[in-house]
Amino acid sequence: MALFLAKKSKMCWKFFLFYYFCGEKIKKEMKMKNLLTLGLFAMAFVTTAQAEEQNVNNTTEKSAAEVPEWVKSIKLSGYGMVQYQGTDKEGDSENTFNLRLVRFSAEARPHKDFYAKAQMQVNGNTSEGASAIRLVDLFGEWQKYKFLMVKAGQFKRPFTFENPMHPITQGFMSYSQNVSKLAGFSDRTGEQASNGRDIGIQLQGDLLPDASGHAWIHYQVGVFNGQGINVKDVDNRKDLIGGLWVMPVAGLRIGAFGWTGSRGTKQDDGTVVSTPKNRYAISAEYAKNDWTFRSEYIHSQGFDVAHKKGDKADGVYALCIAPVIQKKLHVKARYDLYRDQKEWGSSKTFYEVGADYVFTKNLQLNLEYARVNERAANLNYNLVDVELDFRF
Repeated sequence: MALFLAKKSKMCWKFFLFYYFCGEKIKKEMKMKNLLTLGLFAMAFVTTAQAEEQNVNNTTEKSAAEVPEWVKSIKLSGYGMVQYQGTDKEGDSENTFNLRLVRFSAEARPHKDFYAKAQMQVNGNTSEGASAIRLVDLFGEWQKYKFLMVKAGQFKRPFTFENPMHPITQGFMSYSQNVSKLAGFSDRTGEQASNGRDIGIQLQGDLLPDASGHAWIHYQVGVFNGQGINVKDVDNRKDLIGGLWVMPVAGLRIGAFGWTGSRGTKQDDGTVVSTPKNRYAISAEYAKNDWTFRSEYIHSQGFDVAHKKGDKADGVYALCIAPVIQKKLHVKARYDLYRDQKEWGSSKTFYEVGADYVFTKNLQLNLEYARVNERAANLNYNLVDVELDFRF
């Protein structure tokens, strides 16, 4: 509409200038030969202007036609998470503002059956010092069939329900401890901070859909380097990770995951040491009508050679997010336990409560309080976390 009005305005200005400079002649002719002359002048002007407008439209349509469809499909987006956190932990108190997470992503469909994504992270949130700009996602996925999709590149490991979740919709001030330590965020094996991702190839799909299109079973299985993001394989041994879950009713899913592989570390003398990773997870979630209940238990066997933390570790969390005002205001609670050596003396537990307020789908405010117990250090302390999350 704006383009149409601009063109019409341009026509009017041309006619005005024409009449201004040629007006006297037109008036004299009108007196001598009546209104026929003015009509002829007007018709000539309008015909010329319409021809010019048609030429502009043809040029615009030709330019639009030359833009490939996959270019039109490109979508740029991102999000940021601004944080304040304070604790009264003895000997390690904290009171600080923080840029928890900033990401920029590009998505496209180079083909109607193919989806691609690239995502950069500007700062780190998984370990101290992980603040460099880095590539976190770069993958393509063939999506022609719902029962068989193939993804290749760098992306989330198919382990646990929580790992693939968006950091904002995950619901709390951080991923649970067991997911962070045993799914490749700040992994207990000493692997670099990788945000739950690795490089490899994965098959996944939905099976047994009913008449409404709801699938009863989902599967996913992948082969990965085992080293984390942006790194080649070191020990030439691959990680095999898979999951299977059933969805008997809408909103409910119950699943199990397995992971076997290793992380390779090259020593100063050139030899390579492989740290085994043998893990499984049991997961359950119900999410419907703005309510969320989720719990996952993870068990791990295989210690880090450098840190000698012990051969086994495990952890469990259980959470509830309840709406006070649908899609607007929520209250929440989470029990989050992690045992770094699978014994109670090594446990660390968060007892969390909080709330969030959703201003719009692109802006959300979160507040949490946690009582933390560290048995190994015989410490109990308080933690407060406030976050402003936004998407663009």
